[in-house]
Amino acid sequence: MPYDFSFDLSSIPSTFFAELATIASENSLRRRLEMRTRHMAQNLTRITGMEMPHTLRLVEDLVDVYSQNFSERRRFEETKNRALLLPHCARKYMDSRCKAAFSPEIPSYACKQCSEDCLINEATRLARGRGYNVYVLPGGSCVNGILRKNSYEGILGVACAQEARLVTEGLRRMGFSGQAIPLTKNGCANTDFNVEFLTKML
Repeated sequence: MPYDFSFDLSSIPSTFFAELATIASENSLRRRLEMRTRHMAQNLTRITGMEMPHTLRLVEDLVDVYSQNFSERRRFEETKNRALLLPHCARKYMDSRCKAAFSPEIPSYACKQCSEDCLINEATRLARGRGYNVYVLPGGSCVNGILRKNSYEGILGVACAQEARLVTEGLRRMGFSGQAIPLTKNGCANTDFNVEFLTKML
């Protein structure tokens, strides 16, 4: 877990994320961006009770992720061979009740769709239906191995905003087109992300 603090934005209104996207698309207006980012962080602090330095850091990372998504979107839409990378911490169960098969060669879990109400199951079903290969990863360090073994053009990943920002920057340097879905709740288990946003990004 890259952040040294926990957050849960799963009940934050979608207008918050819409405003993030607007701010990200205006990233050339640096002074205005900084003021709006601070304003959003103050509002988030008031709503969630998180400390201001944490919310400011989180909002800045979210703006960076949305900005990178915006700048790479057209290129991503032109890709043919795509993969979806999901965090294993979003599985409904983190024990033997989860029937996902683990492959140490990748390393990655393959969802077996054992729980109808599992976030990973839902995301896997959506992505496979659109022709994506899906990997449920125990950590961001597995990404390089997947990229070395496969000829993907586009990568869509779900991760906390800080990790998503770093991985997306790395993908761009390596010549891949990446898009990211930030977690709305972080942690080592029971993490959350917005399935509607995922559907839109697929």
